Amino acid sequence: MLLCERETPEGLLVSVCDEDCLGETYERGEVSLTVTEEFYGGDAAGEEEVVDSLMRASVANLVGDRAVDVAIEAGIVDENRVLDLGETRHAQLLWLR
Repeated sequence: MLLCERETPEGLLVSVCDEDCLGETYERGEVSLTVTEEFYGGDAAGEEEVVDSLMRASVANLVGDRAVDVAIEAGIVDENRVLDLGETRHAQLLWLR
């Protein structure tokens, strides 16, 4: 997985994607998501590092079956709230603290 962290005035923004999703565009109906290097490009990360980052995030965006599964298995993302984009899955996270 690729992990990118950005500090913003509103808190930590985290993006995570499966490596094979980078550069791809996924569509379902009127929804279209392009996984750009600018937003999702980051360093290779394992499951523990991704979970740690998501727990510290204020906002997170996840693309890819593995990235989303890691968040679901850690209890961070509700599987019923995941968007199925046909070839992959997408989830967004917003912690209200």
